[in-house]
Amino acid sequence: MAKTALVVDDSTTMRQMVSFTLTNAGFTVVEAEHGKDAVSKVAGGAKMDIVVTDLNMPEMDGIALIKELRKMANFKFTPILMLTTESAMEKKQAGKEAGATGWIVKPFNPELLLKTIAKVLPA
Repeated sequence: MAKTALVVDDSTTMRQMVSFTLTNAGFTVVEAEHGKDAVSKVAGGAKMDIVVTDLNMPEMDGIALIKELRKMANFKFTPILMLTTESAMEKKQAGKEAGATGWIVKPFNPELLLKTIAKVLPA
């Protein structure tokens, strides 16, 4: 059975690149434009195997999204990767404290994303 990924980014191009990479790797992908959009898409109890989110987004940023997801039973242990241009230690620390599983700095590298997912997502 295919694993499902939630891809959250306000950049349509970035969402499409991540979605394309994950779809080619066998994932079913659900896309969201920002944190509030993502929360609304999983609020009904939808189960995701992994979440890949940007940090800087309108409506609700990636840190706030992670905090919201971690409050939901379905997302207590779901790997959440932050894919962002931000590389400052304080941002990474804030992500870790919110519950991020990993941090990948853009520019987007499909191989690195898939390698990182393989490390955090049980087969």
